[in-house]
Amino acid sequence: MHILIIEDDRELCDALRLQLLERNHTADCCFTGTDALYFALNGSYDLILLDRMLPEIDGLTVLRSLRKNHIAAPVILTTALGALDDRIDGLDCGADDYLVKPYAIEELLARIRALARRPQSFSDRHILAYMDIRLDPDTRVLSCNGQELQLSRRKAFLLEYFLRNPERTLTREQIFSRIWGIDGAVEGANLDTYVYFLRKHLRSLKSRVSITTVHGTGYRLEEKPDYVS
Repeated sequence: MHILIIEDDRELCDALRLQLLERNHTADCCFTGTDALYFALNGSYDLILLDRMLPEIDGLTVLRSLRKNHIAAPVILTTALGALDDRIDGLDCGADDYLVKPYAIEELLARIRALARRPQSFSDRHILAYMDIRLDPDTRVLSCNGQELQLSRRKAFLLEYFLRNPERTLTREQIFSRIWGIDGAVEGANLDTYVYFLRKHLRSLKSRVSITTVHGTGYRLEEKPDYVS
């Protein structure tokens, strides 16, 4: 899972990130409510670990804003406030789970596993499709017009992100955050290279789908404007 840790205790945040990385998750950290909204509203995370007491903007306000903006990623709210009313407030604001500090990492991991087992939408559990292309995220096989291509892990991950957001402009920052992580050491040219190869694959399959450059912003997956059936 790609997890966003929102926690103003930097030492705790770094420790959680390392524990998650050891369990084959990827994790990014941010430390204020303002940064939390910026990164979480990108919609690129599978789960959010949210501290209730944050500087600048408190966790409940962040949570309400995420749900108002249709960010459906599961949220585990963490706080030192363990009274019944506090837990009810958190759940009523849209939290999926509530964990009182201090907690054991084993309990957090169990909560994450429980949320990961929840039934997902049809598109999350099956083949991703748009126009004439289909991608199996598990096998990384791209198919179109009766032909198939095996994609590398990174290319499949990038195409999956496009397929989950068709006809929507994804900024370069959103893509970097989703594919490489907030702190990922990657040059801008790397993204352009991966997009170049995905375009090449789509052309080789004679697909009607293209990845359009939105100048100064990012990319968008859409039907070729000059496509003729």
